[in-house]
Amino acid sequence: METINTPHVSAPQVPIMTIERFSELSGLSPDTVRGQMNQGNLPIIKVGRRRLVNVALFTAECLQSEDWS
Repeated sequence: METINTPHVSAPQVPIMTIERFSELSGLSPDTVRGQMNQGNLPIIKVGRRRLVNVALFTAECLQSEDWS
């Protein structure tokens, strides 16, 4: 089985968050976050009528795209 060597990175303790909260933490405006979600640049999950940022998937994608070696 292949092991993945990635550094420990502190991340938010929740796997999903609202657009407003993600906006506060990232420094982007809520409109920018919505635009990035609409373009498919930020992964989303629908819970009822609400669209939430899938922070867990976004973090995993970011870690995989970086060259950690």
